[in-house]
Amino acid sequence: MIECIIDGHVALITLNNPAANTFTAAGLRELTDLIGDVNRNLDVYAAVITGQGEKFFSAGADLKMFANGDKVQARLMAQRFGAAFEALQEARPVFIAAINGYAMGGGLECALACDLRIAEEHAQMALPEPSVGLLPAGCGTQTLPWLVGEGWAKRMILTNERVNAETALRIGLVEQVVPRGQSRQTAMEIAQRVSTLSPRAVAFSKGLIHQARQGTPRGAALALERERFMDLFDGEDQQEGVQAFLEKRKPVWKNA
Repeated sequence: MIECIIDGHVALITLNNPAANTFTAAGLRELTDLIGDVNRNLDVYAAVITGQGEKFFSAGADLKMFANGDKVQARLMAQRFGAAFEALQEARPVFIAAINGYAMGGGLECALACDLRIAEEHAQMALPEPSVGLLPAGCGTQTLPWLVGEGWAKRMILTNERVNAETALRIGLVEQVVPRGQSRQTAMEIAQRVSTLSPRAVAFSKGLIHQARQGTPRGAALALERERFMDLFDGEDQQEGVQAFLEKRKPVWKNA
């Protein structure tokens, strides 16, 4: 269901469950395990997640699993969605979603859990779970308001409003819109830019940015920012980065 190719310091993860790249309980466990593997691979600095084909990034959960009202199955799916997308949000590398088509329900929540989102011009995004008697259980009710504000989060979740790529860009749901078929290439180019930076500095910065999402008091977050700055001096990359700049050469990072 999920394919992963690592090239240099960048991983390309492809959701591949035809026809709509839907998530199953097994697929979510596979995704969680894969994110863990990528996170532990210190040679990977950035990762791109996309969907197989030209129509779907992911349509989310396979609703057939909820058809009989089995609460045991429902709890398992909610736990698996939460575990996968929390792992994705907190992973060390920079994750970039290349939204190559429909990103619906859990599919959009997967993209929301990434650090950046690149959407193709024909992409459509929604959290339509209440229309089938469900609600977003893959961090969507918490992550979407943080990105687009409470008003747009309520429009999308409480009124089942689907947004196109243009609207998604305007409200801050995605960072860039590209022509059809170009999201993967654009995301990979951004990932390559990430790979030129100090991986420790990027990882520390990502964690600090998330302090605002977690509601950490500003004073505590600023104190932690200064601590992380000093922590960089415990590794080799800090000196390598400064020396490379002064010597007008590209740095050779050791992730140390």
